Parts: sequence; C-alpha cells; structure tokens
Amino acid sequence: MRESAFQANLKKEIKTRLKGCIIMKTDSSQYQGIPDLLILYKNKWAMLECKKDPKASKRPNQSYYISKINNMSFARFINPENKEEVLNELYRSLES
Repeated sequence: MRESAFQANLKKEIKTRLKGCIIMKTDSSQYQGIPDLLILYKNKWAMLECKKDPKASKRPNQSYYISKINNMSFARFINPENKEEVLNELYRSLES
C-alpha cells in the first residue's frame, strides 16, 4: 500500500472514532521532519508520522520531532503493522 493511501484511510478511521476531531496535513517545508498529521480533539492534540511499512526510511529530524512532540503531548510513527497499537494509545491519550 502506498503511504498516501494508508494516510487517507487512517484519517477516515480516526475521524470515525474521534467524532468532531480536526485532522490537518502539515507542511514539512516549514519544519523539515515535522510529523504528517496534526489531530485536534476537544482540548487535546497529537501528531502522527505515517510510513508505508516499518522499514520505510526516516527523513532527517523526524525522530527528533516525534520525541520532542511526544514530550509535549502525543506523537508516534505509524504504519500498517503497528496501526492498531498506536491508535489504541492515541485514543487513550486523547479521550482521557
């Protein structure tokens, strides 16, 4: 599956579970390495970096931003193999 198809399906799945959330695609030209998706839900937020598979290469600074943003709120790399685990963590974080 292409990363763009995975990301589109992921956005639909999150919107189904987190009714009323806003999901925005970020602009990596502003911050090279910033995660792909910003998820706003009630008074909380999270970011996800989508990868087509666990072995997909990481761009410079992606790990840095995932760590930095996770310390602020919630951020993860997500791919088809870890999707359920990451989404469960995301939902617990945003719905608590």
